Amino acid sequence: MEKRQVRNNIRKLRFHHDEITQEQLAAKVGVTRQTIIAIEGGKYAPSLELAFRIALVFGVPLEEVFTYTVEDTQ
Repeated sequence: MEKRQVRNNIRKLRFHHDEITQEQLAAKVGVTRQTIIAIEGGKYAPSLELAFRIALVFGVPLEEVFTYTVEDTQ
């Protein structure tokens, strides 16, 4: 069986970009703070459009924000 997971570096990127808050990031990408919390915590995988908007805020490629992992759990 495979375990698939979307991982992200949002917390690290927020710290390295003037320590912007979850609230500030949410406002810049047009979602609620609760959505950013869920994405950071790995509880929610954003839409492709939202993922690109987040990457644009940080000025980095999508791959620096999000990774998709597949692990064999057997």
